[in-house]
Amino acid sequence: MSLPSPERDDGAASMEDDHLDLSPDGDAASSDEETIKGDREQEHIAEIVEEERQDITTSKAHENGVLVNRYRQLLHDRDDVSEEGSNDGLPRRVGSPLDSLLSVPDDSPSIQGSMISSPGSSRVLSLASRHGLSSPTPSFRPFDRRFQSRISTPSILSPRPSSPAFLTGHSRQASMGSQFFLEPSETETTSPPWEVVRWTKLQKLNGQAFSEAGKRNFGSPTCIAISASIVLGTTKGIILMFDYNQNLKMILGPGTKAIESGSITAIAVSADHTTIAGGHSSGNIFTWDTSRASRPFLHIPPLDSTQLENRTTDGHMPNVSITHLGFLGTRHTALVSADDHGMAFSHLATRGTGALGRTVKTVRILGRYPGAPLPSSGKPLKPSTVLAFSPLPLGNVEQATDSMGLTAMLTPYLLVIVSTTPIAQTQHKSARPKDVTPHSAMTGCLAWFPAVKLKVPDPSTGSTMSKVKLVYCWSNVLTVLDVDEIPSDDANKPPMLKFKARSRWKCEEAIVAVQWLSRSVLTVLTITQRLIVLEDRSMRMTEAFDLIGKYIYHADLFSTQLHSLVEQLDEDDTSMHGVVADAFYMSFKAYKGRIFLMGFNDVSIGAVSNWADRLIALMENGDYIGAIQLATSYYTGDANKLTVGLPEDAALRHKMVRDKVMEIMSASLKYAFGKRQKSKASIDDQHLQKLAETCFVACQSVGDLDFLFDEMYEWYEDGNVEGIFLEVLEPYILEKTISTVPPTAVKAMVSHYVSKGWESRLEEMVCHMETATLDIDQITSLCKQHGLYDALIYVWNQALFDYITPLIDLLTLLIPLLQNTSANLMEDHIFEVNALKMFPYLSYTLTGRVYPTSERMEDDVASQAKAEIYWFLFSGKSITWPKGSNKTFLTCPNQEEEPSFPYLRMILEYDAPSFLSALNEAFEDPFLNESQEKQLNGGTGKDLPEEQIFGLTVDRQYVVSILLEIMNPNDFAPQDTIYLDMFIARNLPKFPQYLLIPGSTLDKVLAGLCSYPGADLAEDAQLSAEYLLSIYQPPDLSIFIPHFKEARFYRILKRIYRNDKQYGKLLQTYFEDPEDQEETFQCIAECLRSQASLPKRQVQDIHDVIKQHSRELVELDPVQAAQTLRSYAPELHRFVLDSLDEGSELQYTYLRALLEPDSEETSGQTSTSLDRDFIEQYVQLMCRYNPSHVSDFVGIVQATNLRLDKLLPTMEDTGVIDAAVILMAREGQVKDAMDRLTKHLETLESALHGLVTSTDEDTEDIEVQDAAEDLLRGLQKYTHVGIWLCQGQMKTSKKLNVVGRRGSPSPGDLTPDEALWLDLIDTTVQITRRLSSVVTPSKPDRVSRGTASPTPMLDSDKLVGLLRSLVQHTFTALMTATSTQDGSQPSNRLVSSSGGNLMFLRILRAFLTRAAATSPSLADLRAVLASIFSAYAYEENILRLSNRLLDQQLFQNVKQAVDLRQRGWRPRGSTCEACGKRVWGPGVAGNVFEAWEEKQAIDNKKREEKKAAAIAGPAGARGKDKVDPPQEEAETYTGKGKGKSTDTSAGPSSSGEQAANGAQVAQNSAVETNGDVSGRRKDQQPLGPLVVLACRHIYHKTCLDALQAKRGEDENGTSHREVDEFGREVAYRCPIDG
Repeated sequence: MSLPSPERDDGAASMEDDHLDLSPDGDAASSDEETIKGDREQEHIAEIVEEERQDITTSKAHENGVLVNRYRQLLHDRDDVSEEGSNDGLPRRVGSPLDSLLSVPDDSPSIQGSMISSPGSSRVLSLASRHGLSSPTPSFRPFDRRFQSRISTPSILSPRPSSPAFLTGHSRQASMGSQFFLEPSETETTSPPWEVVRWTKLQKLNGQAFSEAGKRNFGSPTCIAISASIVLGTTKGIILMFDYNQNLKMILGPGTKAIESGSITAIAVSADHTTIAGGHSSGNIFTWDTSRASRPFLHIPPLDSTQLENRTTDGHMPNVSITHLGFLGTRHTALVSADDHGMAFSHLATRGTGALGRTVKTVRILGRYPGAPLPSSGKPLKPSTVLAFSPLPLGNVEQATDSMGLTAMLTPYLLVIVSTTPIAQTQHKSARPKDVTPHSAMTGCLAWFPAVKLKVPDPSTGSTMSKVKLVYCWSNVLTVLDVDEIPSDDANKPPMLKFKARSRWKCEEAIVAVQWLSRSVLTVLTITQRLIVLEDRSMRMTEAFDLIGKYIYHADLFSTQLHSLVEQLDEDDTSMHGVVADAFYMSFKAYKGRIFLMGFNDVSIGAVSNWADRLIALMENGDYIGAIQLATSYYTGDANKLTVGLPEDAALRHKMVRDKVMEIMSASLKYAFGKRQKSKASIDDQHLQKLAETCFVACQSVGDLDFLFDEMYEWYEDGNVEGIFLEVLEPYILEKTISTVPPTAVKAMVSHYVSKGWESRLEEMVCHMETATLDIDQITSLCKQHGLYDALIYVWNQALFDYITPLIDLLTLLIPLLQNTSANLMEDHIFEVNALKMFPYLSYTLTGRVYPTSERMEDDVASQAKAEIYWFLFSGKSITWPKGSNKTFLTCPNQEEEPSFPYLRMILEYDAPSFLSALNEAFEDPFLNESQEKQLNGGTGKDLPEEQIFGLTVDRQYVVSILLEIMNPNDFAPQDTIYLDMFIARNLPKFPQYLLIPGSTLDKVLAGLCSYPGADLAEDAQLSAEYLLSIYQPPDLSIFIPHFKEARFYRILKRIYRNDKQYGKLLQTYFEDPEDQEETFQCIAECLRSQASLPKRQVQDIHDVIKQHSRELVELDPVQAAQTLRSYAPELHRFVLDSLDEGSELQYTYLRALLEPDSEETSGQTSTSLDRDFIEQYVQLMCRYNPSHVSDFVGIVQATNLRLDKLLPTMEDTGVIDAAVILMAREGQVKDAMDRLTKHLETLESALHGLVTSTDEDTEDIEVQDAAEDLLRGLQKYTHVGIWLCQGQMKTSKKLNVVGRRGSPSPGDLTPDEALWLDLIDTTVQITRRLSSVVTPSKPDRVSRGTASPTPMLDSDKLVGLLRSLVQHTFTALMTATSTQDGSQPSNRLVSSSGGNLMFLRILRAFLTRAAATSPSLADLRAVLASIFSAYAYEENILRLSNRLLDQQLFQNVKQAVDLRQRGWRPRGSTCEACGKRVWGPGVAGNVFEAWEEKQAIDNKKREEKKAAAIAGPAGARGKDKVDPPQEEAETYTGKGKGKSTDTSAGPSSSGEQAANGAQVAQNSAVETNGDVSGRRKDQQPLGPLVVLACRHIYHKTCLDALQAKRGEDENGTSHREVDEFGREVAYRCPIDG
């Protein structure tokens, strides 16, 4: 009955370690990771949403603390407004609008926001500082900016009010108190009532079971089971049953075999609570009927010794502990059990009379017996055990699974779910997940939750019945598995079961026990005894408690069985664990919402508080604010509703919680204010503010805002703390969450905020309230009194739909300012600040927006407002307002006659720029379209008042005409009229169909733009002129060009010149424009790109401009200037260079860009197009600015481009001797070049000698050392230049002597090449000799200060090393040159080598002769020779080290090749692939073994001969073996290289060389001989060699030759075989694989 198990996933042990003895219908094991991955994305999204919600909650909790100080900071900043803002750097006019009135470009929508309206908030200068209202300085307001309002909706400064931080974690389960009756006197409760889990110790039970007397009589408790009673198993094999009143109802076991069977290790209670089963450490299982407890109801013994030898039945092994036990379904006689050896069984007892009349049928469902044969796969079995085990309990709804006996088992490698009825069959298998933490503690646990009927349909599935589900854990990974029933087509067959891993959760540490607290709530116990509460669907951890103080009972049940697995842990195998944890499952149980913990000393019950119980507990404890917050979170669903027994359905939850929230708030207010009346210190203002904030959040959440003003406000008003209520109300009004406030509260609000000096905050609140609830008279008078004109305008507009009265109120403020009738400067300042509000008000209203909130008006309201405003401004007369009041608003009350358009004129005289900016925005509104369009839309078909009719007839043409009439130069200064010019210039291109303006007027406008009054308006004026010229072309544009030049309108001039193709003037304009000079190069390219088609006059004009500004052009960017002129005007190079300072770095940079360009585009252009003067000038400049690069550049330039007599002085002056030598050598002046080089070397020597010998004592040694090293490196550099010169001369001489080779010169005669080498060597040796005595001090220590020191303290060793390297490098180069000079003639190696040696010897002899004549003593000559010999020693050491490295690498390669050669290739078969005859192995034809023996004898004989030869003469023998081997050895030589072997001996060999080279292809072959030809008898069949190819096919060599020959004939028509120089075939190709 065993099932073959497929191989597991990577990282899990083989499933054969957990052998299943079930029917073959079991599913193949598959990790539940595959089924869970499909749902993981949705879970991830849910987690993100949850995290965001938590983050928002947290941020809101912090926002509330900052909210109180927000307006204080705002008021503080109000008086400290700095110049930081969007208007920095803009032109400013004294008395112009505020920075808050600034705007964005006119192609974007208007921005919301506004200026501060309260006194003292403006940056506008006072009236006293203005020089005159009639001629103000230029305004800072450009036209392409929008007005803004300080107050907008929604307010960024008004965050949504949020409740204070909720109490952390509120997880609760529905109370089951009615099912448990625990006497308070017999329990000990240690937890406060508002805690999530309230723990209670069962004192009475503990006194009976855990006392010394109890342990002595019954033994220590070892496991617990919970049902209708509390059942304990003990170490003496006794079972104790208590009821929930902690009475010991029954003692099972005394006087029976049970107490002789060892301790109770597992315990189970049947579904009807009447039968109890106990598993013992001896392997015995007893069941007890609680109605007849004197003897066991059923006994299931383990196998005895006879059954072990000839096993015919299944059963537990003797003395193996029963670790898990359970009943199946409702039956008392059907059980499942598991032991600690990894075996599990199903037990089914037959019906009978009594225990003796029943028989038990036991079936093995998991594991292997000791000594059982290994599985067919041959894999070694790893030790296993059953970590967790549980049959499916019954639910309250009938399911097909109730009769199947589903049992879940968890091993270290595998989860197995089997059905035991009617036959044992595997239903599901799953391997351990891959994401289990490697090398963590090995733990395993599981728990079922049966199918139950739901009172409310599941919101996620809509079903009225829940699914069966299983939770299981491996280490720290928890998985929830859903079980679906798929009905079978055959009614007699059980349904199919579908298992789906739905959720997965990873804990921070290993999980040792898990239980279902309810259908949606899990409890998890970790290895550190932390209790975690999880919600099923969301996998959210709602609670976590530390239970280390409970001393939970645990036992080491699995480490003995898994000892070898842990001890032999493979660090590379990350799937296994480093330690086996103790078992906790027997002491951690959950039943009907209660958690039962069995500790070492007691039993505790954890009751999860109901949501209502917890709220009541918080209220009783006095934390009513926490109770309100918690109740609000229950209502909104933010709390852990599943844990505390609240339904998931929002409607049901709201119905349950809403009344409780309102009840708690009422009780809290009553309690708080009642307590405050008794003692004000007990409830301070801060506490009341916290209470108010909490109640506001609660009322907003439940949607009952009436409670705030009907009940809550009365409590605060009666307590004289209504200010607290109003301050908490403020952010809700600003957010428009609450927009309707009762008049009494509004009145109190006004009084409170005015008394606090918070008028601006009050103003902002008023602008966000519904005006229907306001007392208009009261609020308007109050706003005027305190200067709250934003609120005043809002009330007039929204409550009375009056848009003219606010404007009259604002204009009234201007009368004393314009007429200078007021003497109070502070009052003037306040008036001016408020009067400036008219401009954003006009802007908002004329564009259909509500001021100051920026909301959109209704279309009919917007039309009325715009018409009234236009009528008021452009009707041209004084008006009476309100109508019927006989109050005419006069702008000049002291004069007899009002001017025309009095109100418009008054505004323009006050601040024309701001008004025109507002009008600029209004022009974009479609209201100003033709009046005929308004009539077609029904505008004048109604009975409208005068102002409406007039306003509907106003259009853009009319407005512009009135403005031109009023703002004439006689009445307004140019500082104001310039804004009208910009206004017209910008609007005419936008509305050409609505505006008709005469050309003469536009000419005046254009001229006015050119005559802008200040430099700060230059950009705006030029932009406006560009707008105007885009649609209007003056008849004679030339008359404006002088004006454009005077106004510095360069962009306009460029466009005009470009259109007229006046390229000279265009380029001149680019040079004059200081802001666009980078584009000058592009302009030159544009003008000269098509110069072939241009008249010569134009090209000459362009050249003249370039010449005129040549220096400016190069100073702008010399590289780009050079590139541009090289491409378009190369004839100007000389002029440009001459215009620059002679010898300047600009000249050098310019020439470098020409001769050595960096860019790839120009790098291909050579310098040949430039004459020699440019190159020579560049080299001269390079000697000054980049001397290190001169030699490189000279080496690549053609010799004809450089004149030696012109460059040598400069090179000598700047010390660039290497370049000078190169030039002289190229000119053929080699001898002079060497002389000049020698002279420079001697100069460096003198400098070094003087530096070292003439340094005074005050000079730092470090400076002298660095300078000496620099000079020595210079000597090295120029020595290498001399070597290069000698080597180049040798190459030149060799080419000249190729045709006619002369004989060897006489010993005393030196060639020019040799003389050159001699001069260099002599110079370096003399320098070395003379300087050695200088850099090497005579004494090691510096003498005292009293005695003059010949040399400063230097690093002599380093300097001497650098000095001696001169000679070493020279001789090394000489040896290299003389040994390889004739390497081009390899045919006469001996002659060329001797010739090079003779040359070296001649030079050396001449040098020694000269040295002997010039050296004063033999010691100097000896030092010279020592330097020469050290050069040889240096070369010898380098060669010796190189040889050693090469030998080592060669040895490794040869050893690898030998290893591969000896390994050979193993043939795929034992027969020839061609003829089919057996070639080796059993049954091979011929005397192969005898032939092998003969070959072994021959090999031994050859070894002995070699040893004897080695003893007689090792050197000669070795040479003979390698060079001239004996003939007989060649005949029997075993071929191991490429090709065919001629060896006739038996034994395999392979092509080692080819294998070593990695050439594992079909051409690579190994040749073997199948017998010995020389040793065979005549009557025997000859044994030929064998060939093994890389593809492992084997052939007789004769068969393969025949196939190869045939294949060659088929391809070429002739037989062809490749052979090497010894006549052996080089390679074979497999006929099969090719």
